[in-house]
Amino acid sequence: MQRAEEIKAAIEAAVPGAGVTVVPNPSPSAQHALRLEPAHAVAVATFLRDAPGLAFDYLSNVTGVDWLDKEIAEKVKVTRQVTKTVDGPDGAKVDQIVDETAEETRKRVEPGYLETVYHLYSVALHHGPLVLRMRTVNRTDQIQLPSFTPVWRGAEFQEREVFDLYGIVFTGHPDLRRILMWDEFKDHPMRKDYVEPDDYEYEPTAHDAVLKRAQEHSAAAEGNRE
Repeated sequence: MQRAEEIKAAIEAAVPGAGVTVVPNPSPSAQHALRLEPAHAVAVATFLRDAPGLAFDYLSNVTGVDWLDKEIAEKVKVTRQVTKTVDGPDGAKVDQIVDETAEETRKRVEPGYLETVYHLYSVALHHGPLVLRMRTVNRTDQIQLPSFTPVWRGAEFQEREVFDLYGIVFTGHPDLRRILMWDEFKDHPMRKDYVEPDDYEYEPTAHDAVLKRAQEHSAAAEGNRE
């Protein structure tokens, strides 16, 4: 199989403005990924499937990743004007404004996002995997990504699972609905900030921490009825 950089070049030649980025993998496998811009992702996927030298005709796996907001501390040099008392020409003390450089730590928050990861193989040419990645704008109100189901039908159920567990909305999906949790279920259990409910009445064999929460919930409910 061609290297990730070579596939990137082929994509950019075939799909103008595709905006493909190589994501290095520093592990011994060196299984580098290609991050796609959502606006051109379906066109890129179609090219990867149909190009004779690539022929990625099999989508084996789709998964999600939740990246939380990240606080980053950076050291920066800051120059300020300060007043210092120095000896004047006649020996008398005088105030003088001078520049003083100091290093300080500043913190900034890098917004989080949701990501999908696809693994492609070519059955026809016996090569792969090729790893594709796509990320949303944020984790709140801009969580749409294009569906690859029109390109690889095998994405249908797996994208539904990512939608169910992570909350990514796949535009163009033919049947986007929950697949593991029930329709009335709130939230997305695989998100890193997911808070488990304290009502475990549906758990038939509550034990340990689950049992403790169930007992606390039951006691609170009894108190509210009194």
